[in-house]
Amino acid sequence: MHFMGHDVSLCAQELWEDIEAVRRTGPLVHNITNLVVMSLSANVLLAAGASPVMAHAHEEVADMAGIAQALVLNIGTLDPYWVESMKLALAAARARGIPVVLDPVGAGATPYRNRTLAELLDVGVPAVIRGNGSEIMSTANTAIKTRGVDSSASADDALDAARALAARIAGTVCVSGATDHIVHADGRHARLSNGHVWMTRITGVGCSLSALIGALCTVQSNGYGLDGSCRRDCSCQGAAHGHWQHGCLVARRRSPVASGRVHRPTEAFGSRQLMCMDGRK
Repeated sequence: MHFMGHDVSLCAQELWEDIEAVRRTGPLVHNITNLVVMSLSANVLLAAGASPVMAHAHEEVADMAGIAQALVLNIGTLDPYWVESMKLALAAARARGIPVVLDPVGAGATPYRNRTLAELLDVGVPAVIRGNGSEIMSTANTAIKTRGVDSSASADDALDAARALAARIAGTVCVSGATDHIVHADGRHARLSNGHVWMTRITGVGCSLSALIGALCTVQSNGYGLDGSCRRDCSCQGAAHGHWQHGCLVARRRSPVASGRVHRPTEAFGSRQLMCMDGRK
């Protein structure tokens, strides 16, 4: 994908190449995630061709991060023990230089969540932060009141906060919503509208997307986006949204992603294209 200062079309086949690369390499993705979505996230990673591991014991998290190809941190069900696990794993992952994805679930809902996020960011900055509008605004220190883990702001509302947060971490921020926004610290900006209203009717879609981003970060040749394009994030959003849309979201076990029935772009995406924009001056 090339950003040339104007709108460009990113075809599904280009995105599919990343899915195929994950299937070829089978990256180990270390997840310290919340109790609600642990099984779903693992199944999504398996369906994509990655190898998930859910490990949070203090005695092994650093070692696990030492052999994984990516680390995904999700603060959905916080507990002091798990927070310390995240810090240990994050330090090990950053020392190795593997991509880290942070999902700030419920950011802004309680002072404890806000303190935890600040402490994690002090340990090491992630390559990618993915959340809904309220979570991104809160993580970027924008005054916002959230409703538990649900967003009270749209992805469009959070765009400025996402840009500021991307600059802060020198990486990529993904804002999920009716229209998804992916912004990079260098100013590049992708906009995706490939979701479905059913995705708001079950839990775990966003969290499993964060896990999938972790897998896709491992197959990019540009340093997982810290110094390159946002294509990996388009791949994650397009894959998760395009494929979930064609499944039965009420019964998770019947969704194409959860069951492994993830097809080539002609079936999964149809003729839809993803519009990407370059926001650099």
